[in-house]
Amino acid sequence: MAEGVLDGRIILVTGASRGLGRAVAAAAARSGARVIAAARSKAALEELDDEVRGEGGGLTLLPIDMLDGDAVDRLGPSIARRFDRLDGFVHCAAELGLLTPTFQLDPAVLSRVMAVNAFSAQRLIRSLDPLFRRSDAARLVFLSDANADSKRPYWAAYAASKAALGAIASAYAAEMRQTAVRVRWLDPGAMNTRLRRAAYPGESDGTHPDPGEAARKVVELLRSGDEETI
Repeated sequence: MAEGVLDGRIILVTGASRGLGRAVAAAAARSGARVIAAARSKAALEELDDEVRGEGGGLTLLPIDMLDGDAVDRLGPSIARRFDRLDGFVHCAAELGLLTPTFQLDPAVLSRVMAVNAFSAQRLIRSLDPLFRRSDAARLVFLSDANADSKRPYWAAYAASKAALGAIASAYAAEMRQTAVRVRWLDPGAMNTRLRRAAYPGESDGTHPDPGEAARKVVELLRSGDEETI
């Protein structure tokens, strides 16, 4: 990955305390971006900030729970008090829920997975849209998953949430075609993350690549080319 490819770009990354979100926040910072790292765990964000500062960078830390709708709604105005725009947004916050037969799926679990993986995306778009429009080339990256279309047993909650996220992202992409906002859609593939280990506890840690590999792909998608990937 070339250093400096995101020089001066203001990028918001959700789910930045672990997994792909953490890797994306670090990679974007190394590429020169001014990164706003958002996640539930303040302690984990501070650990990430220490790592990035050790490499000569720095982050703006934003503890937030995607289940707190009011906090999500306030996010745009809160960011606008410090930054005049957002040039990039990567929505890595994700919840697996439970892999269970559909007839046994607890509605509360389904609601939580849908809220974190899909509904939060719409609320974030609603809150952040004015900041995207102020950028000369805003690039949004949402994460797909092959399980959304796989019709696999026991994956109803997660698959439904990813399908809903795809619908939300696709609609917004179409609505933004006459603006400088572009929406990208990436399936990062299997990675060695906590979510993957929860879904496949029998796999060994070395079975899949570190999320840093997918993070480099995300950084490329945050660059200002005009093509869509959704």
